[in-house]
Amino acid sequence: MSGRQKALLGLLAVLLVALFVVAAGTGRDDRGDPGARHGLVERLGALGGERSAVDPATVSADCAEQPGQLVFSGSCVVRVADPGGLRTLVLRSARPFTVVARAPGDADLTIRDEVEPAPDGTGAVAKVAVDEAAEVAVICPGLGACTVTVAAS
Repeated sequence: MSGRQKALLGLLAVLLVALFVVAAGTGRDDRGDPGARHGLVERLGALGGERSAVDPATVSADCAEQPGQLVFSGSCVVRVADPGGLRTLVLRSARPFTVVARAPGDADLTIRDEVEPAPDGTGAVAKVAVDEAAEVAVICPGLGACTVTVAAS
């Protein structure tokens, strides 16, 4: 390796370390909002566009009282037909609820998210990424019944 290549490699290493230090130093002590999009992520997301939502007509469940509306106590399994690409299943409720789903792609990972109504009163919203036919468990905490809507956005 020539001296010039070593210098470029060293410069690249210093740049990577500097970027890591800046990224680690900008963290906060709070847990944050995983659904929020900020700064560079927001701009990059705008370039790629938003993922389209799963069509509520392609979602079925034994607890569906009518298309797109789930009413249950305990838990309910929601089945999403193959969306033909990466889509977002959007679930909304006035009450807190939990979703459990397999991560999209080849990842051998199960995601669990406990969603609470927003402080502004807009309700609880869970967004689940799906890229093929999938089953998503929706769990209602406590003894009461939950009503969850499959939303188009």
